[in-house]
Amino acid sequence: MIVSGGNNRRYRFCVRITRVVITQGIYLTIKAIANEWSNMRFFDRLARMMGKSNHVPMIKMGRYSDAYKHPGNYAAWESALALFDEGKYLDAYSRFLEYLRDPVEDNVRYSCNEETVHFELFQGSKRVIGTAGAHKVRVEAKIARPQELLVGLMHSLVEKNYALKFCRFALDGDGDVCIIFDSFTLDGSPYKLYHALKELASNADKLDDLLLDEFSRLQKISDAPIEEIPLAEKEVKYRFVVGEIQKTKAAMEDGPVNKSQYPGAYAYLLLHLMYKLDYLTEPQGVMMETLERMHRIFFSSDGKSPIEKNRILDKELDGLVARTRDLYFKEMYNVRCTFGITTPVHHERIVHFIEAELPNMDWYLDNGHEAIALAIPGYIVGYSLFNYAPPRPVKNLLQLFYAVTEPKYFADLGYTFVFYSPDTRVLHARAIKKAVAQIIEENRIAFPKLRAASDSLNFVSLSAFAKSFLLMIKDLQGL
Repeated sequence: MIVSGGNNRRYRFCVRITRVVITQGIYLTIKAIANEWSNMRFFDRLARMMGKSNHVPMIKMGRYSDAYKHPGNYAAWESALALFDEGKYLDAYSRFLEYLRDPVEDNVRYSCNEETVHFELFQGSKRVIGTAGAHKVRVEAKIARPQELLVGLMHSLVEKNYALKFCRFALDGDGDVCIIFDSFTLDGSPYKLYHALKELASNADKLDDLLLDEFSRLQKISDAPIEEIPLAEKEVKYRFVVGEIQKTKAAMEDGPVNKSQYPGAYAYLLLHLMYKLDYLTEPQGVMMETLERMHRIFFSSDGKSPIEKNRILDKELDGLVARTRDLYFKEMYNVRCTFGITTPVHHERIVHFIEAELPNMDWYLDNGHEAIALAIPGYIVGYSLFNYAPPRPVKNLLQLFYAVTEPKYFADLGYTFVFYSPDTRVLHARAIKKAVAQIIEENRIAFPKLRAASDSLNFVSLSAFAKSFLLMIKDLQGL
């Protein structure tokens, strides 16, 4: 084709425009797909990647963490710091709220005019409301409504005030117990505001259940939106909780190892169960507090012997089994969160933990105590997910451990991936390696040199696999 003069220039211009449009279209499409993929919960992505079914359950598991933010959140944070230093306080607070916002959770909402930024954020069952102006910032959350002023309650709140760094408990104009933070805007930098809001929101969400348990004449205030989960999902979770507790207690009673002589063996069983229930069922209310209390009891330095601590944990489990189905169902719902309670850590923290605990498997494996041996890697995984927010690929691999070792639970929830068949005790090596490879690949942008030695995995038995899988996590390269 021969194009002359001006027509040639117009042709080249049209070609450039076409290329830009196509490139932008591809970029936006890829970006949209990437955002949709990253916003999906891990097990939902896992179901998609295995390609078994178009139907993917949307089920929340595990504790919320705000450690895994998108680049846009970090850009908003840097912008907030710069704007605050320039004295553009309202703009800085707007960008700060964008930093906190998680579009999946829909956890932060705000509006602003020339004089004030009004905002609300959600943490569990609590709604936190605040205003930020040119001179002052004030934030508060209602906790409970007393039917009458109780001396014990007031004394308890005064004591709790001493443990707070930024906030204080108080009674508002309606006579409700609330927690408040306020500051002059000049002193209310994004750094200070983040820690103050986290302290306020976390205490408000946790304290209502504790106070209601201690003082019966308090009325609960739940002003945050909650999402009811399907009845079938509740039924699966309830059966899993009761069934796993009963199975563990039976293993403790009928086990081949003397509980008094080897309390550490049974501690592994109890802790593995406790963290597994917390992660997989994401409990609220009484069960959540019971599991957290069990964690505190076991790791407290109170002079109690391991045997005594095991006995206390055992009684706590009896209390969970004794609860009725209806009580469990009332506490099964999804909430929105803004702040996580897990501690961000580097891969090295997980490495040291694995190195310290995993060798304890060997004696039990050598002596044929499969259940206790398997509880040790289960404890490592559960403890890590309960307490830490490791790098995302490490977290994803820890989550994959549960998908492999708890096949019936995931199948009952409607997931179609199959990594282990308990009836035949067959591990599906190809599917597991594919899942590991996909986890590595989807984290490649953030960790370009990430490598996992999946060829080192041992598929002879579930316990052998569990040990080799944690060794693979320990030896991850490129983090």
